[in-house]
Amino acid sequence: MTNALIYLIVMIAVAAVVFLLAALVFGRGEELAPLPPGASPTRLPSDDITAEDVRELKFQQVFRGYKMSEVDWALQRLATEVETLRARVAELEDADNLESSEHRA
Repeated sequence: MTNALIYLIVMIAVAAVVFLLAALVFGRGEELAPLPPGASPTRLPSDDITAEDVRELKFQQVFRGYKMSEVDWALQRLATEVETLRARVAELEDADNLESSEHRA
């Protein structure tokens, strides 16, 4: 019984050392360098968001992913931009339909 306990403790210690070495060598798989505390890379223009703006959007990394308030803010901004663009498209389509119906009459 004592031998089994010693083997178990040794296996746990070896597993812990291997895990720590792997974590140090391979890291967490992050591609971005960590930001200074309190810094936020989340930026979007106030108007006319482009696809490139969205592609370049970065969020501050926290313990379990990204900072939720920054992601929520970005999603809200993008939703507002989509609504604005859809309203403009609908306005232009209505104007085009009205113009087409006037030419037929």
